Amino acid sequence: MSVSAPSSHPAPSAPKTARAELDVLAVVDQLSLGGAEMLLCQFAAAAPTAGIRLRVANLTGGGEVPAETRLREAGVEPVSLEMRGRPRIHHLQAMRRHIRAVQPDIVHTHLGTSDLIGGVAARSLGVPTVSTIHAIMQQPTGAAGAKNAVFALSQRWCAARVIVVSDSARRAYLNQRKGMEGRVVRIYNGIDLETVPRSGAAVRRELGIRSDDLLVGMVSALRPEKGHDIAIEVIAKLRTRFPHLRLLIVGQGPRASELARLAAPLGDSVVFAGYRPDVSAVFDALDVCIHPSRLDAFPTTLIEALAGSVPVLATAVGGIPEIIDEGRTGVLVAAPPSPNEFAHELGLLLADPMRRSALAVAGRHAYLQRFTARPWVQSTRALYDAILEEHRRQA
Repeated sequence: MSVSAPSSHPAPSAPKTARAELDVLAVVDQLSLGGAEMLLCQFAAAAPTAGIRLRVANLTGGGEVPAETRLREAGVEPVSLEMRGRPRIHHLQAMRRHIRAVQPDIVHTHLGTSDLIGGVAARSLGVPTVSTIHAIMQQPTGAAGAKNAVFALSQRWCAARVIVVSDSARRAYLNQRKGMEGRVVRIYNGIDLETVPRSGAAVRRELGIRSDDLLVGMVSALRPEKGHDIAIEVIAKLRTRFPHLRLLIVGQGPRASELARLAAPLGDSVVFAGYRPDVSAVFDALDVCIHPSRLDAFPTTLIEALAGSVPVLATAVGGIPEIIDEGRTGVLVAAPPSPNEFAHELGLLLADPMRRSALAVAGRHAYLQRFTARPWVQSTRALYDAILEEHRRQA
């Protein structure tokens, strides 16, 4: 897997004085079902291979969620700091107390409030920080713009490095935050997905999907930018031509009820499965992974599709072309996503099993070469070591 930064700012190699094990405190706004939170679980599982002892502080807390379970399975017990409402001085004080208690070598913040609370608290205690940006940065307005400006200032003042997850995300970030070029590093995410051949048959039986149905799937949070509405329209356009065509939507999110209304006229051609922990089995059940996203930094679901040997049909937007090699590991449709274009390309894929098989084989190979978790955490560890060496010299 290639996880170096762009050639203009290469990822550092570990200094010769690097310690055998580092204590890293990851600070995250919440442990929900979002991509950033679930990726943190993947990082936690692979961290020991790079000599990283990871601890996780969850700012908001809340009920039991899958991300907490996954962290515990990786041997990390998340700590909830129970910070409610807007950031306050007492939140900063609580964060300082926690950092003092943990005594990490480095603090790694994820998502905006964590950048502010975690970054300022760590800097005030002389602990170096890293921030990861998990999305394509947009320019908000109004109250959101003011909030974004505060987060931008905290990153500029506190973060020794800002990690972005794709070259596209790096360009978008630097377009808004000038003067940060030397501190913004691209490191691709990775995952370890254990595949079980033929496990998808049980998923199909459970959901009432026949073995001879053509099953197209989306596995992502139900948010507007993901394009579930486009996928539903694509199925409506193709189901006369392919009578056994079904769409499986796996995930939760704010658009759930709206999407259910859109899909209602299609009857059982669209199946909503909610959250499922058996991601590998879900992908094994699919014939095609469709992802008509309007905006995406580096969607993990496409890496999961490659790992599961599922051909991908997606929008050429954001960091997606950095995952999918057009014509070799998947098919890309120009942005903005069009239901007509997606229906055309999906029709070609559904009618050509040999092409789907070739894309699947190439996709699995690309996953093994580029997107497993070990190189991801090793590159992140090298960045930690470089930052700590800089910190030691400055001290």
